[in-house]
Amino acid sequence: MFKKILVVIGLLAFAGFANAESRLQKIQETGKLRVGTTGDWNPMSMIDPTNNSYEGFDIDVVTQLAADMGVELELVPTDWKSIVAGITADKYDISTSASLSPKRALVSGYSNSYFKLATVPLTLKKNLNKFQSWEDINNSNVIVAVTLGTTQEMQAKSYFPDAQIKAIESPARDFQEVLAGRADAHITSNVEAATLVETYPELAIVPVEEPKSPTPLAWLIDQDDQVWINYINHWIELKKAQGFFDGLMNKWNLKSL
Repeated sequence: MFKKILVVIGLLAFAGFANAESRLQKIQETGKLRVGTTGDWNPMSMIDPTNNSYEGFDIDVVTQLAADMGVELELVPTDWKSIVAGITADKYDISTSASLSPKRALVSGYSNSYFKLATVPLTLKKNLNKFQSWEDINNSNVIVAVTLGTTQEMQAKSYFPDAQIKAIESPARDFQEVLAGRADAHITSNVEAATLVETYPELAIVPVEEPKSPTPLAWLIDQDDQVWINYINHWIELKKAQGFFDGLMNKWNLKSL
């Protein structure tokens, strides 16, 4: 009987330790939710450089999360090459959405997904006579621009082993290289692609037979903090059931795959 009591006390102590170490408790104590975001992914997370304010689908999501938790939202600037490091170094509690990646998952956890996208290639409209398929881009004479540290950087190396891959460090972007004529094509999500061709009429989506790499999006989160992970996942599932994400997709003219 005494041993059973010790086991119960040990389990309770462990549970108390886990709660004490969880970011969930720290967020409640500080009254602040820190969210890392790049601010360069239209329409998910965009920054207005004139006043450093953010807007976008993901920004609306984390704003609601902070409101439901009853805490202040702090948006922490980051970039794609260091977005995972920001989680492991405790610079922020979660990130805005990022593609699920086996490499990222080695060191960082992921929340449940609430959105799915796929990858498409873009070029200048005047180049559509040269690019009609994925195979047309995979050529040694073709320069494919990518943003350093993104999932698209890894995808481009896989999709186009024969092409020249040109990595651009943020805050510069891959599509800017195409617009300037320093690259022939770049790849991005179908979500951003739709926004880019609307913003820049000289750009066009290459009419490939189908997009590549359908990928869920999720928040990066500390993989060792199960208490925090559980809370986030419960919140996401509740918001799915309430139609919250569907409403935001309508607001931002998004369509999940």
